[in-house]
Amino acid sequence: MSTDDIIAGKYLVGLSGEEMARHVMENLDPDFPKRVRPGDVILAGRNFGCGSSREHAPLALRAAGISAVVALSFARIFYRNAINLGLPVLTCKSTEGFQSGDEVRLDLEEFRLTNLKTGAVLQLDPLPPFVMEILKAGGLIPYLKSR
Repeated sequence: MSTDDIIAGKYLVGLSGEEMARHVMENLDPDFPKRVRPGDVILAGRNFGCGSSREHAPLALRAAGISAVVALSFARIFYRNAINLGLPVLTCKSTEGFQSGDEVRLDLEEFRLTNLKTGAVLQLDPLPPFVMEILKAGGLIPYLKSR
């Protein structure tokens, strides 16, 4: 999924994160902005966030209430932008046992995603301690200000 799929280029100029949240993923699913709830987790395939290097995509996801993105892999720049903005991005080996709309629990201490409907569990690749510190601070700038 490209950054243009996450937030279309026409919404990048002059809009706040909250305004971008009203248009997040609308090119793929026009009802997504209405359905997303605070704390939701996106589970995706390979190369999530490919495309441009702009920070708007992770910003729009976070503003929409997405608490984390779990994917088979991420585009490098999207991954770094997400961490810098305080959006957890975690990789896994498989997405089997999960479907759109499943209720899940994300455990960032054990790096596990559990499907509360089916009981399926994904073991996530652990994040380095310094990345966890940045995420706990709310992003790179709050992290640096606290030091």
